[in-house]
Parts: sequence; structure tokens; C-alpha cells
Amino acid sequence: MQPILENEHYSATCQFCKIIRSQANSQIVYEDQDTLAFLDTRPLFPGHTLLVPRWHIPTLAELPDQLIEPFFKNARLLAVAVEGAMLADGTFVAINNKVSQSVPHLHIHIVPRRKGDGMKGFFWPRHSYRDQQELFQVQALIRSEISRIQAGK
Repeated sequence: MQPILENEHYSATCQFCKIIRSQANSQIVYEDQDTLAFLDTRPLFPGHTLLVPRWHIPTLAELPDQLIEPFFKNARLLAVAVEGAMLADGTFVAINNKVSQSVPHLHIHIVPRRKGDGMKGFFWPRHSYRDQQELFQVQALIRSEISRIQAGK
């Protein structure tokens, strides 16, 4: 299957573009021809995943019409998968545009949530994974859940 956008457009300095081009380490949990999803290295909670388009698109306003459907379809898939993989009560799904956007490359945060998890308002303490083993375990859980969901279609 061909990607929706034909010509490649990357930023040489963008951290997410480096991940897309395999020039930076990441724990990828999902990828297709138009998007890539990987674990946040400083998650709000284990399983916090970022979904990005494979092209350097800084904000939601700049997302081409032809990418809207696959981008948000994959956000929905990941919301279900992260919730199931992390045995969460739900998920928080968000996009920052410009303000609080730590990397100027469009990305959707998919964060597993539990009742009483302490996440209130718009102040969220971020934590690193305990170690590489926990990081790899969470990656495997989400990948497995995506496969299970997709097999059920």
C-alpha cells in the first residue's frame, strides 16, 4: 500500500523526524505507511504513546486533508490498544498546537488513565520508565494488543 503523500518532507533538526528516519532511538508500538507511534520517553504513566505523521507537519492546522482519516483512525486504534494493554480504565487523548508543544511536529498523546491516578487539570507530573525492561515490556503489551484488535476485524 502506497503512502497517501508521495514526496518526503522532513526536518533535519526535528526529533520526531529523526525517529521516523531511524536516526534516533524509540520504542515503536505501531507503524503504517502514513503514521508512526512510539512510547513517550517521559510518560505521564507507562504506556503513554505518541502518534505522528511520517511527514514533518508542525500543527494540526497544517495536516493535509488526505491524512486526516488515517491519522485519527490510528489514534482511535491506539486509544483502544493502550487501554487494553495497560489494563486502564480509559485513556486521555490530546494534541498541543504550538503552546506546550515540546516538539514542533504534530503528535497525538494517548495516555492510559485510571480512576484516582492523580492526573488533574493541566498539570501532569512526568516520570521516566523504571528501566529498559519496563519500557520493552510496555512496548510488547501495546503491540500485542494492536495485533489482537486488528485480528478481530
